[in-house]
Amino acid sequence: MSTTADPLAALAALPGVADSVDAVRQAVDRVYGHRVMRRRSNEVTSEAALRGARGSAALAGADWALEEVRRRSDFGPEGEPRTVGAALRLTAEAGQLLSVWRQSPLRVLARLHLVAAGGTEAADAVGRPRLAGEPVDEPLIELGLPDAEEAAGRLDGLARLLIAGSEAPALVTAAVVHGELLALRPFGSRNGLVARAAERIVLVGSGLDPKSICPAEVGHAELGGAAYVEALEGYASGTPEGMGAWIAHCGRAVVLGARESTAVCEALQRGAA
Repeated sequence: MSTTADPLAALAALPGVADSVDAVRQAVDRVYGHRVMRRRSNEVTSEAALRGARGSAALAGADWALEEVRRRSDFGPEGEPRTVGAALRLTAEAGQLLSVWRQSPLRVLARLHLVAAGGTEAADAVGRPRLAGEPVDEPLIELGLPDAEEAAGRLDGLARLLIAGSEAPALVTAAVVHGELLALRPFGSRNGLVARAAERIVLVGSGLDPKSICPAEVGHAELGGAAYVEALEGYASGTPEGMGAWIAHCGRAVVLGARESTAVCEALQRGAA
């Protein structure tokens, strides 16, 4: 497949991207090779899901302590509890959508938004791209907002790319999906949560992280909102430097997520978790 027919693969050739891909692979291999994974991988997966949801919610403005997320069972219809509840629902839902993603990414994105909204928004605005003139509630992201027609066109183009397949490393594809959804903000709300869930789906579905134990959301939160926004601005600029910096940022997030699960493995081995 030529780079002309495979634009995602062309991004893999940007300066620094190969190093990021290698670092991610090493970090993922390290946690998958941990002895605990042979016997207790389901526990690591469950813990990674919880920590990933906490990280995604933190970037959406609900920065709760992990133990608070763990103990709570009431996630109300408003404010921070609603955000944390949405992140938890998305993390649980993402694993059920892998086969659909390969055939229809747009259906999956619609489902993710429906799950994130959780019945608290107007029914006719949930699970579909925004229409002309409709507002977007995404407080962390202050990039210029593409109009509804441009957003819909680019979203369709992204879906066609994904369905066609690519020789690009999973990190590159996941970073582009994440970055494009945040740049477009195709839904009226919860775009960040949806984008990070979609990144997770790509990383798992590609085979890079089949057990979903390397939560990039943890790394994105650890790197901080300011760095997240700055890297996203690079992606939105469309320059080779900016695109490469965003992919590298996403790579660091995956490495940190893998490191988090390695620590979980160590705790399980010691009997501390």
